[in-house]
Amino acid sequence: MNIYDFKVKSREGKDVSLGDFKGKVLLIVNTATGCGFTPQYEGLEMLYKKYHDKGLEILDFPCNQFGHQAPGTDAEIHEFCTAKYDTSFDQFKKVEVNGDKAEPLFAWLKEQMPNEEVRGLKNKAAMAAVSKISKVAGDKGFIRWNFTKFLIDRDGKVVGRFAPTTKPEEFEDKVKQLIEG
Repeated sequence: MNIYDFKVKSREGKDVSLGDFKGKVLLIVNTATGCGFTPQYEGLEMLYKKYHDKGLEILDFPCNQFGHQAPGTDAEIHEFCTAKYDTSFDQFKKVEVNGDKAEPLFAWLKEQMPNEEVRGLKNKAAMAAVSKISKVAGDKGFIRWNFTKFLIDRDGKVVGRFAPTTKPEEFEDKVKQLIEG
């Protein structure tokens, strides 16, 4: 199984094959509109605008599993993101990322890269605190909070997993490296 074998649901509920993204660099993110990390939408949009024409796609999956921080409908979440952060990348149907009802794509992503990169003492402390309050993130590989980011190369291989505390601009160099080949 590879990433291109998965189908996900658009925010309108239609099937979308990830095979449609073959040959692109992908950044897959579980997000929430009421999270302390929500301002990262700005950094995500900056990456998207800068590298989309060169082959970057950002796939945004709202998730309400962490502190019920994405309580709206898919349409309400999309409206919030486009109005407040001027997002223009693909936003999909709300999903769960951990547990028995986890979206199969996220189960696979976690298998491919069970550990996330957390840089800096401040970020490590923040992630330790998040892990204590998260009711769905205990086992190794589990996603600990919203705005966990998975980076996939043009061949469909997961090459990075970044913690919620890692801002998109902090790994822009890795995105640029993948884009430039």
